[in-house]
Amino acid sequence: MTPLILIPSRLASTRLPGKPLADINGLPMIVQVLNRAREADIGRVVVAADHPQICEAVRAAGGEAVMTRADHSNGSDRIWEALNHLDPDGKIATIINVQGDLPTIDQASIQAAAHLLEDPLVDIATIAAVISNDAEKVNPNVVKVIGSPISEARLRALYFTRATAPYGDGPLYHHIGLYGYRRDALARYVALKPSVLEKRESLEQLRALEAGMRIDVALVDTFPLGVDTPADLVRARALLARS
Repeated sequence: MTPLILIPSRLASTRLPGKPLADINGLPMIVQVLNRAREADIGRVVVAADHPQICEAVRAAGGEAVMTRADHSNGSDRIWEALNHLDPDGKIATIINVQGDLPTIDQASIQAAAHLLEDPLVDIATIAAVISNDAEKVNPNVVKVIGSPISEARLRALYFTRATAPYGDGPLYHHIGLYGYRRDALARYVALKPSVLEKRESLEQLRALEAGMRIDVALVDTFPLGVDTPADLVRARALLARS
């Protein structure tokens, strides 16, 4: 079961205009993400772009890109369009969605999400890391996953929240927005309307849980830097310069 890695990428960004093309140590950010996905070495990697400039940058680096509509509201809808363009006959059974603003994502994290889909009971796979910073535990911008342990490095997700949860002693887990989907699960997900808890928490993954879909979580050792601001871009350059 060889997955297809899709990287959704949108040119417009309020806080960092032209974000996918921002230079990180001589390469556009989208190419840095492409390289991280290639390093995982688990399957074909394609960028699902909304602008020709992104496609040009990817192809100039020897990568593969496909144009998608500019009006998608989220990355899941974008990769669904790309998947059906690339594989209209439905031969690809599993898809890994790597966000286009994670230039420091570790290859082991991508591999961990893909590994979860080897379990036929799992609809959607994702990853999380233990929160070690006390400030992050109470930060609503740090999304926490609450899950039932299946093994030392795996949870079955019960809920995702911006609150500090669960209560009591024990670790809290910071959810990382990298997803693996079975094709039929992705098809079902994009057909669903936004759910009550999704709208309340502003967390799209709750739509799947409320619909009864199973999400398993691989626990990983590193948390990637998401680049949303000029300050994040400076940090990403420094991190990749050291690696």
